[in-house]
Amino acid sequence: MRFASLGSGSRGNATIVEAGSTRIMLDCGFSETRFRQRLAQRELEPSQIDAILVTHEHSDHINGVGAVARKHDIPVYMTRGTAAQEKHGVLSQLHFIDVHDQFSIGDIDIQAYPVPHDAREPVQFVFSDGDLRLGILTDVGSPTPHIIDNLNACDALILECNHDVDMLAKGPYPEYLKQRVGGDYGHLSNDQAASLLANLDTSRLQHVVAAHISDKNNTEELACTALAQALGCSECDIVLAEQEQGLAWLSISLS
Repeated sequence: MRFASLGSGSRGNATIVEAGSTRIMLDCGFSETRFRQRLAQRELEPSQIDAILVTHEHSDHINGVGAVARKHDIPVYMTRGTAAQEKHGVLSQLHFIDVHDQFSIGDIDIQAYPVPHDAREPVQFVFSDGDLRLGILTDVGSPTPHIIDNLNACDALILECNHDVDMLAKGPYPEYLKQRVGGDYGHLSNDQAASLLANLDTSRLQHVVAAHISDKNNTEELACTALAQALGCSECDIVLAEQEQGLAWLSISLS
């Protein structure tokens, strides 16, 4: 099982998960042209994507979903609340999911779970090939016991480290936006991400990826330091999903 990011941040998000002969893309905040370019960097073609899952309707996650799905005839899965926002246009292969659904697409088993975020019906996912588990958590304002239950005992994690609390407070955002980002339905701070990580069963963990890092209210160094301290590991052991470069393929395997 392996995964990669085409980009992570406020200007566009997309993650590829592969197991067996199945490849799923989580979100697509890039134009169809940019999507193809970034996919090619991972040595893939659009015809190799079996489905698109959508976490929520914010533009950096959904902007390219409609265009990509229509041009390349890719099925799309999202909650009814997300679909009601109509930011994706008409889709011929639209499948509705519940925020607690367990379902499979090809060789990949998927567990959906709800998160607190300022969207209509946001959801995040845990992906599995039956043996290995990849947990993904971004765009969430505060950790919950249900999130911890779902992310326990994962073999790899992609975890939001959106902002440093002090940088956000002193940064250029207007006050209302600072309140939104730092609120219970906004985005995880480095400290919140570290606290969440410290409360998880990480005994199987092979990779931790810091994602959705703000370019105005955070630094990669601060994010890596926070997660490394929570795990008691070196900062070099934390991997970054960047806005422009994304994340190259990472494999997880049975030990």
